[in-house]
Amino acid sequence: MVELDGLGPNAMKIDCNIRDVVHIIVEFTGGLELLFSNQRKHQVPLPSRDENNQPSNLAFLTRYLCETLMKDHRKEMFLIDGTVRPGVLVLINDADWELEGEDKYELKNYDNILFVSTLHGG
Repeated sequence: MVELDGLGPNAMKIDCNIRDVVHIIVEFTGGLELLFSNQRKHQVPLPSRDENNQPSNLAFLTRYLCETLMKDHRKEMFLIDGTVRPGVLVLINDADWELEGEDKYELKNYDNILFVSTLHGG
């Protein structure tokens, strides 16, 4: 059982072997990088199974990113009601996520996931 340290009482607990990971490339643009230590590109070793022992999908990746990678407290700028907020374009290997099943898309090794904020202040 892997318990992610320093994440508080809602930290994810995932039963996995260190070799049971999916290597994902995640990129943030349009201002979202500010939520993730002002770093645009991340290589993420994601557990291959989620907390319910299901294959890792995009919904799990977004939760995982918020709990392990996001340093900013404004999670609502990225997720609302457990899914990517309206105004954030998601590309899976350069294709719109709507063509790939949205957050149900099962991740594969070396998938490239790009999150682009189209939100603008005014």
